[in-house]
Amino acid sequence: MHVAIAGGTGLVGSLLTDHLIHAGADISILTRNALNKQNSERITYVEWLNDRTPEHELGHVDAFVNLAGASINERWTEDHKQKILDSRIEATREIVRLCGALPEKPGVLINASAVGYYGTSTTDVFTEDSRPVERNFLQHVCERWEEEAAEAEKIYGVRTVFARLGLVLHDQEGALPNIVLPYKLFAGGPVGSGEQWYSWVHWEDVVEMIHFAIDQPDLSGPMNVVAPHPKRMKQFGRTLASVLGRPHWIPAPSIALKTALGEMSVLVLEGQKVLPARAEAHGYSFVFPELRPALEDLLQ
Repeated sequence: MHVAIAGGTGLVGSLLTDHLIHAGADISILTRNALNKQNSERITYVEWLNDRTPEHELGHVDAFVNLAGASINERWTEDHKQKILDSRIEATREIVRLCGALPEKPGVLINASAVGYYGTSTTDVFTEDSRPVERNFLQHVCERWEEEAAEAEKIYGVRTVFARLGLVLHDQEGALPNIVLPYKLFAGGPVGSGEQWYSWVHWEDVVEMIHFAIDQPDLSGPMNVVAPHPKRMKQFGRTLASVLGRPHWIPAPSIALKTALGEMSVLVLEGQKVLPARAEAHGYSFVFPELRPALEDLLQ
């Protein structure tokens, strides 16, 4: 199997690359600059988005995985918000073009998205059949991103899956190290109201679910990449404190976080309860369905 990955050097991309190589796949990583990258027996770096024509180097592609886009973990100035949106649209539009330009159409496009698609709520429960309950910046980005990716199926008949990622848990990168740090300093506690939902997922399930979606010929459209048991922030924090053997007691007030983070504070102060209905209906079996074993695996 030959898989082309955009955003292959980020957290999820690098983990997915390792996973697929161990599963026997060959990987092409689409990058703006291949000169400083070292090819290996199973990994080839292919330049794109700089007036190159990567279709001449890719050859036959069984699956595209699009994880490309500017980081959302920077302060959301107006300029950076535009970069977050534009980078995703640009990369996705180019992948759709490649679907038509390759001599043979790929079997599937797995296009990243996020549970932010649904908006935020402390009361609603969301599956892939749910419509957004709120319009905000992240919801707009996800909706536009998915609309662009959907062109691959509309125009070229390429099966397309929108992988709506939740809070990806990894011990070295992503949100978890920042959440863990106050607890290690004996200063952990509820963030904001504590009632907001964290639809979390262990990184191993992220890569397994993307691989699963590649292999399921009848799976298309949105797929929530989350564990089946989301937690409210106060439950998440208490579980984390217990795993670390630390107290859960000093609250972080919403106003302080909004002042420090600006609009980006929505990532920690608001959330949504999202369930992986489609993956489970297709028979996916979670490696880490429960939070405590997931945190123990990552932190102990």
